Amino acid sequence: MRLKLISPDEMNADQKATYDEAVAGKRGSAPAPMLAWLHSPEMARHATRLGETLRFNTMFPAKLSEIAILVTARHFTAHYEWWAHKRLALKGGMDVRIIDAIRDRRTPQFDDPKGAMIYQVAKSLHEGHGLSKGLYEDAVKVLTERGLVEIIGLCGYYTMVSLTLNTFEFGLPDGEVSELA
Repeated sequence: MRLKLISPDEMNADQKATYDEAVAGKRGSAPAPMLAWLHSPEMARHATRLGETLRFNTMFPAKLSEIAILVTARHFTAHYEWWAHKRLALKGGMDVRIIDAIRDRRTPQFDDPKGAMIYQVAKSLHEGHGLSKGLYEDAVKVLTERGLVEIIGLCGYYTMVSLTLNTFEFGLPDGEVSELA
């Protein structure tokens, strides 16, 4: 870990207020990257609120939103993010074969056209830096405009998460080994 994480008893008033808000939210705990973001309390406050919205208040169930998150984690080889969100994807009902395919950088087989579209959109955002006209039109048909906006939000937010975790070298919990090479 490159950055000293601030413990709750070391936090100033702004940091503590942000931390307490996160703990009181739907997660029930402070998300790992927020512990780094607390060095900028106002950024941490807004980023954590956005993260909670994207995790819990989009039109997609976890089984679908976790596709965008896992594609992002894999794109950045974000070990901690992958570890955390693989567990959430499985809990949300995602087929382990989809997770394994994303991990191995293979295109997964989806039964759900929304899942396939989310995967295509997330891959295109990260690898192509946007969407072609045809993919955009297909995405709006399958996901709706709101859905497309939310998938872009998930990919963008979890890009910031990945960069934070990678830059400050967040390690996995004791006894855990990364699946990503």
